[in-house]
Amino acid sequence: MSHGDPPDVVATDLDGTLLRSNGALSDRTRAALVAVEEAGVHVVVVTARPPRWMHDLIGVVGRHGVALCANGAFVYSVAERRLLAQHPLQAELVRRIAARLRTELPGTVFAVETADGFGRESDFPMHPMDAAVVGLPAAAGLYQLAAMPAAPLEDLLWRSPGKLLARNETLAPQVFVERVRELLGADAVLAYSGAAGLAEISAPGVTKAAALADWCGGLGVAAEAVWAFGDMPNDLSMLSWAGRAHAVANAHPEVLAAADVICASNDDDRVAAVVEAALAGLA
Repeated sequence: MSHGDPPDVVATDLDGTLLRSNGALSDRTRAALVAVEEAGVHVVVVTARPPRWMHDLIGVVGRHGVALCANGAFVYSVAERRLLAQHPLQAELVRRIAARLRTELPGTVFAVETADGFGRESDFPMHPMDAAVVGLPAAAGLYQLAAMPAAPLEDLLWRSPGKLLARNETLAPQVFVERVRELLGADAVLAYSGAAGLAEISAPGVTKAAALADWCGGLGVAAEAVWAFGDMPNDLSMLSWAGRAHAVANAHPEVLAAADVICASNDDDRVAAVVEAALAGLA
């Protein structure tokens, strides 16, 4: 496949990329995704969202009905509301990581995303952006998050989490995230999807790229035939793996620097515009 050929797979992040800033899917984008699938191109969503916050977006996950969620930790059939595969953190590793961060970065508190839902320590601070990152309206979404179970981290590990979330209000957000990255080393993967000061920690080897590569492998599609779209650093692995990396204009500077193609912003339906151009090549 040459660089100018249409793709076999379109892989896209959701919030800040495919969806508009208000979390809505435009009619133009919905129509473009349907049309490109009808032309024989597979569309797959690769998102930081947990499975439970995909149900209102069944229309964007393609005919197969599957989404790659929680930065690759969960393969989830949105159509069937069924977990197909998971790559969680083991409880003992979570305990070791938590002990390390509590010692080195006093004041660090935790929450978890499991296949069954969200749980947090009682002093885990909830910010409006936490809701926005997963596509919920800030006010209602923050209320939903804050109403979810509160307990010591050790009591939240009865189900191995897909993501461990860490936050520390005594440190500057970027300083905290970078210190967590240093302290994790090779023990786990740190992702950043846009919520200030929120360290999203996944099991070793669990990234958007790994999940996408596995899904495409099941279709017999090589990386060269994949177009990927993203906006935040948690998308970088996916963009680096794919044959063609697209960043929306509103993307994080690191993503803009890594992209093969920079298109206009999510609010301008630029994923739709690129897909429409691909359709012209398939005609």
